[in-house]
Amino acid sequence: MTALDRPIATIQGLWLKATIKMAPPAAGPTTGTVGTSMARQPLRVAVLGDSTAAGCGVDNHDESFTGWLARELASRTQRPVQWQVVGQFGATARRIRYRLLSQIGAESDAAVLLAGGNDVMGGRHPNEWAADLAAIVDELIKRSGHVIVAGIPPFALFPSVPQALGRVLTARAEALDAVSRDICRTRPCTTWVTITEIPPRHFFATDRFHLSAAGYRRWAQVVADHIPV
Repeated sequence: MTALDRPIATIQGLWLKATIKMAPPAAGPTTGTVGTSMARQPLRVAVLGDSTAAGCGVDNHDESFTGWLARELASRTQRPVQWQVVGQFGATARRIRYRLLSQIGAESDAAVLLAGGNDVMGGRHPNEWAADLAAIVDELIKRSGHVIVAGIPPFALFPSVPQALGRVLTARAEALDAVSRDICRTRPCTTWVTITEIPPRHFFATDRFHLSAAGYRRWAQVVADHIPV
């Protein structure tokens, strides 16, 4: 990040906010079961978070992160997967903690938290992020056999985000991710997961900000690698 990035990023941020047309959340049911013909005990999966959890960028949850994760786990385990997703466009960790977390079921085998992007864009201090994330994770641990905290998306790689703004947001994301890793490291049955590969253009939706079905599928595969089943 250069000395000029911050003032330029402020201008670019205002421009992006005024010009981008964000993809809407996925439509359709927010609960379901994959692999109903499998005669084994269902695996219960809950996904909680922001617009990524809400499936912005695809038409329905069959094509969203949650749908792909459910099918990936069903294929790997040969067990039916009961899934639930609670997501909201624009949700910060604070909103997830106080408004959305209570909507997650009391028992699941795995819970995935997709959050942080809005905290980065809002410039929240790492200490504020730490307080909210720790509370969310601690509650999810009570409800789930294993908790996955996803790393914050690489803003600098988003096609819609100008370069200076991308560098500033990426620096903020790295600071929050460092906090996330520490919180997950000190808690049982909790894993922080990130993706290091550079996403190709077809991984993004038409708004060039959220993921496409192909992007959600790849992200679900990476997360599934870290769910002990």
